[in-house]
Amino acid sequence: MTSTQRTRTYWLEHAWLDTNVEPGVALEVADGRITAVRTGVDSPPPGTEILRGLTLPGLANAHSHAFHRALRGTVQVGSGTFWTWREVMYSFADRLTPDTYHALARAVYAEMALAGITAVGEFHYVHHAHDGTPYADPNAMGEALIEAAAEAGIRITLLDTVYLSAGFGQPPNTHQRRFSDGSADAWAERCSLLKERDHARIGAAIHSVRAVPADQLATVARWAEEHRAPLHVHLSEQTAENDACRRAHGCSPTRLLADHGVLGPRTTGVHNTHLTGEDIALLGGSGTGTCMCPTTERDLADGIGPAVALQSGGSPLSLGSDSHAVIDLLEEARAMELNERLRTRTRGHWTAAALLRAASADGHAALGRPDAGTLETGAPADFTTIALDSVRTAGPLPRLGAETAVFAATAADVRHTVVAGRHVVRDGAHTLVPDVPQALARAVADLRA
Repeated sequence: MTSTQRTRTYWLEHAWLDTNVEPGVALEVADGRITAVRTGVDSPPPGTEILRGLTLPGLANAHSHAFHRALRGTVQVGSGTFWTWREVMYSFADRLTPDTYHALARAVYAEMALAGITAVGEFHYVHHAHDGTPYADPNAMGEALIEAAAEAGIRITLLDTVYLSAGFGQPPNTHQRRFSDGSADAWAERCSLLKERDHARIGAAIHSVRAVPADQLATVARWAEEHRAPLHVHLSEQTAENDACRRAHGCSPTRLLADHGVLGPRTTGVHNTHLTGEDIALLGGSGTGTCMCPTTERDLADGIGPAVALQSGGSPLSLGSDSHAVIDLLEEARAMELNERLRTRTRGHWTAAALLRAASADGHAALGRPDAGTLETGAPADFTTIALDSVRTAGPLPRLGAETAVFAATAADVRHTVVAGRHVVRDGAHTLVPDVPQALARAVADLRA
C-alpha cells in the first residue's frame, strides 16, 4: 500500500471527533497520516477534497474468515446447529488453492472497503495443500491474503492460526489436515517467515482450546510476546466445547488459557459467549479483549455473550463480521446493543459513541494498531464517510450523526473510504476493484466448481 506523498486537505461536512459530531472539519494529510485537524471551517477551502455526510475513523473488522463469504446463502437452506454448519464450511475449505483464495479474498476485502472497513483481522488457518503437504512456499496461502488486502486497498493483520487437533486428544480429521503444522513449534517456525509490510501486520491465533493441546498453548503465547504481536483465540463459542474442556482438564477454557499464560492485554478472545463469573473476572482482570461477532453469533445460533459484564470487568470490546453472513460493522455495533436489549428488556447499554469506538479505535488496537481509529493529528489517514441523506439516514439532526450511523445506517450508506490518505472508495464505487459484485460472483463460482 503506497501512501500519498503530497499534502492533501479533506473538508468534512460533519466529523465524529471521539465523543461528538463537529460540523466543518478540515483534515490535512501527508505521507498517509493526518498532520492537522481544524474545526469550525464553515466552507471548503479552495482545492480541498469535499466529503459530504458524516466522516468516521475507518472501521476495524477484528475477526474475519475470508473464505466463509462463499457460504453466504448456501448455509441458510434447512435447519441444524453450529456443528452441521461446520461440515458445509469444511467442504469449501477443502477446495481452496492459493489462487482461488487470493481471488476470493480480494473481492471480500473490497466488499469490506465498500462498507467503510479500513483494516481486517484475518483469522487464518488454511495453511497447506488438501492432504496436509506444505506448498513450495509454506506461507503461500497467507501471502495470498496479504496481497489480496493490498489490491483491495485495506490494511490486514494476518492472525496466523495454530490448529493441531480435532478435539481434546484427537488427531486432525480429513478436513483439518491442511490446517495443521504438526506442532506449535513447527507453526512458530513457519509463521516467523512471514514479513510485515506497510499495510500488513503479522499476529498469532490459537484456533480454540479443542484445537491446540494444552501443553502447546504456552509456545504460541511466547511467540506472540517475543514478536509483540496480537494474539486471538476462539473462546467458549459453544457449550459443547466448554463441557469437553471440563472433562479433559477439569476447568473452563478460560481458566485453561489463564493457566498457560495466554491471557493479557495483547490477547483477544473471540465470541466469549458462554462464560462463568470466574471466566469474566479472569478476562477482565488480565485486560484480555473481547471481539463480539453478533451477526455470526445469531446466524449460527450460538447465543448472546455477556458483553456488558465483560466490558465492565475490564475487557475492551471490538467487533468482527466473522463468517460474513453480512459485512456491515454498523450492523455489528447495532446488534450488540439490540441483543442486550432483548436479553435484559432494558435499553441504552452503550452510547452510540461507545459502539463506534468498539467498531473503530478498540478494534484497531486489538489488531495491533493502537494509533489508528481516530481523527487526530498523527493518526493514520484512514476514514470513511456515511451519507446523511439516504432513505435510512435522512431526517435526524446532523449533531445526532453518531446515533444515526449506529442505529439507522448500513454499509450501503458508505460513500467514501480513504486509507493512508488515498481514496479506496469514492462516491460508493471501489477505485481499485472495478466491479466488486462481479468479482465476488466469479470467485465464489470458481470455488464451487
